[in-house]
Amino acid sequence: MAVTASAGLRPSSLAPPPASSGTRRTWRPSFSPRRTASALWRPIALVVALTAAWWAVTEADLVAPYILPSPADTWQTTQENAAYLMQHTWVTTWETVLGFIIAAVFGVFVAVVMMYSVNLEKTVYPLILFAQVIPKIAIAPLFVVWLGFGPSPKILVAVLMAFFPIVISGLAGLRSVDPEILELTSTMGASRVKTFMKIRFPASLPQLMSGLKVAATLAVTGAVVGEFVGANEGLGYVILQANGNVDTAMLFAALIIMSLLGIVLFAIIEIAEKLLIPWHSSRRTTSSASTAA
Repeated sequence: MAVTASAGLRPSSLAPPPASSGTRRTWRPSFSPRRTASALWRPIALVVALTAAWWAVTEADLVAPYILPSPADTWQTTQENAAYLMQHTWVTTWETVLGFIIAAVFGVFVAVVMMYSVNLEKTVYPLILFAQVIPKIAIAPLFVVWLGFGPSPKILVAVLMAFFPIVISGLAGLRSVDPEILELTSTMGASRVKTFMKIRFPASLPQLMSGLKVAATLAVTGAVVGEFVGANEGLGYVILQANGNVDTAMLFAALIIMSLLGIVLFAIIEIAEKLLIPWHSSRRTTSSASTAA
């Protein structure tokens, strides 16, 4: 009876089913050249196809060059202005990264506080939703008036853009823990802090990392939006100058660099996710492979 009772209290997520006698569990690393190539060839093929279609449209003179430059003109403009573009890319990059870090720290903190305080959640959540609904391009000039023409308004817009998905995903992840596991840790005498560090926070990482990946791309947009309003450097400034000069090749070059910046930040968080929660990444990969099969 005692064995049966103790087995009944053991959640299935904490005690994996024993492997059969004929099978042997093997650990597979998160990074594999074959797996990486399998994940990348489709988007690369799509990019190549879109570039080919872009080249075909411009070569056939279906669109005027001042409306849609050719890939060759865009590449030539990028090469000729490499130092200029690199300088402004660096400005946007550190504004984006700093805004994303502030949003991540503050967003996780707010999610934890709201998870432990229902009254605070009912008070703060509508304000967060209200701030998210307001278009950032509409309030960015106000930040310039308050904070000046330095980097502070751009960083603040990046924080506001990235803050909401981090809070929502973090709060959903912290609440996704199986109540039976929390009950088990409580009966074993675990403190609230230890339960958070050992159970709640690790369980929230899959959803939190998804929110961070969305927030990273939004932080790039926020920094550029802040540069649209008032700046003399950054990719937003380059885009405004190119638009005013009808230099579509420079405009496309800045847009492509901005997109690549977001992709790089997304990939960095993706790698961090595989390092922090390799079991989730491997399970997702196995599920995708079984679905494809």
